[in-house]
Amino acid sequence: MSFPLTIIIPVYNEADNIRSALDRIEAEVRTPHRVLIVYDIDEETTIPVVKKMQMTAHTIVLVKNKYGRGVLNAIKTGLEEAISTFVVVTMADLSDPPNVINDMYTIAVEKNADIVCASRYMKGGRQIGGPVIKSFLSRTAGLSLHYFAGLPTHDATNNFKLYRTSFLKTQTIESTGGFELGLELVVKAHRHGGTICETPTSWTDRTAGKSNFKLLAWLGNYLKWFFYAFSATNRRS
Repeated sequence: MSFPLTIIIPVYNEADNIRSALDRIEAEVRTPHRVLIVYDIDEETTIPVVKKMQMTAHTIVLVKNKYGRGVLNAIKTGLEEAISTFVVVTMADLSDPPNVINDMYTIAVEKNADIVCASRYMKGGRQIGGPVIKSFLSRTAGLSLHYFAGLPTHDATNNFKLYRTSFLKTQTIESTGGFELGLELVVKAHRHGGTICETPTSWTDRTAGKSNFKLLAWLGNYLKWFFYAFSATNRRS
């Protein structure tokens, strides 16, 4: 059976979160979908929980990261394994509300969008909790890229995004670490005239498990695409 939407969830020891996340996705996402749970190693604590759920939920698929450990490689693997028209990247910690996926999908279809960004920093969006410095840098980057580099989203660094798979097939992912992939794809889509839309979301910091976000280690990766966005703007003007 084919589905118009694939939902990718990279996991790292998310046994405490994954059941709730999958239950909410099933309850709240109206578009027929398949969920890919992408893990790094066979000892991953999330796997036993997912296998139990697979006994009754046949649209949940376990996929092993084929590029080596790390969230970036897990997302890359998931994007390549998706065979649907659209694909969404979200997290297992329920920081991203699943019901927003309905809005993302509707916008993508109606606007023929290549990317739909869930935005914390546009009107109607918000962020609850999380490290202060991370929030400050994220907001500053998102709004700077919107107002000064002309990106059609207020929140380019958020990885909660929907992509058209035909667009993804035209891209070579150059990101090397962290969650920079979402920023890279938005900047490249903008540079090449792709259609980028956004919808408000409310991000909430995780209540269980440990975040794998490494601000200092990944900052350089983000800055590369931040400055690339401005160089791309100069080329387009």
